[in-house]
Amino acid sequence: MTTSHQRPPTLDPLAVGRWERTAPLASPWLHEEVARRMMDRLQWIRLQPASWIHWGALRGGLEAQAQLAGRYPDSKCFVVEASAERTQEAIKKIVRPWWHPARWTAPAVRFEAPAPGSADMLWANMALHESADPQALLAKWHQALKVNGFVMFSSLGPDTAKELREVYAQLGWPPAGHELTDMHDWGDMLVQTGFAEPVMDMERITLTYATPQRLLQDLAELGRNFHPARFPALRGKAWKAKLEDALARHLVKGDDGRLSLTFEVIYGHALKAPPKIKVSALSAVSVDDMRSMLHGQRPGA
Repeated sequence: MTTSHQRPPTLDPLAVGRWERTAPLASPWLHEEVARRMMDRLQWIRLQPASWIHWGALRGGLEAQAQLAGRYPDSKCFVVEASAERTQEAIKKIVRPWWHPARWTAPAVRFEAPAPGSADMLWANMALHESADPQALLAKWHQALKVNGFVMFSSLGPDTAKELREVYAQLGWPPAGHELTDMHDWGDMLVQTGFAEPVMDMERITLTYATPQRLLQDLAELGRNFHPARFPALRGKAWKAKLEDALARHLVKGDDGRLSLTFEVIYGHALKAPPKIKVSALSAVSVDDMRSMLHGQRPGA
């Protein structure tokens, strides 16, 4: 298996690193809504995971974490966060208080990465589009799963905030955000990483706002502009007033005067394929992968 770890050309890894350190320690409303819609897709998955990973639960969806734990009450859960600070915050918000009955009856959540090749499912909601090296992140997910384990993920697609991008272009400003990957390219990257049978689909969600200020507040909670050609310095009150005026004039779509903003959401599902063994003088397959190939029965998915 060969993978190309080419980083997205319109995404500044330094900006991504700053956002990972400063992003709000909470799940945005849109992330929770997307997680709910992604959870509906689990009805088509017959495999009941004995262990599963929630990748970035703090931002991906704390409500989703509780719902997934209820869906798989006998499964081991591992929550993986990007930093020790975020891990500690996730522990505060996920672990039940000592007096809660579920604290003693439900399997304990572990706030660490499991052993490689040990998880049946990896759940990653709204994380991939913010990765400075998405191919490397997919490789981490692949490594964490058992053979025939599966990944469920969502991300934002190219049409996200297209109205805002058009306003920036009309004003002659630098790009409003980095270019987002479409679902076909995600499918290709999954295959390149060693996943099989990727199933991709997408939908567009239109959110409406009463004021430009409320719209910008939502965007600030969802992310930042990672484009290398973004404004190089801080902007002042005059710039913000100009932006709000432009949004109020260009984003009104209906008779109610509300501003509309599009979010393209991509959903993906794929299996970890058995490793391909090439007959050659030298070949290497991990013991765990070989055991899975020889003794494991492929679950339906």
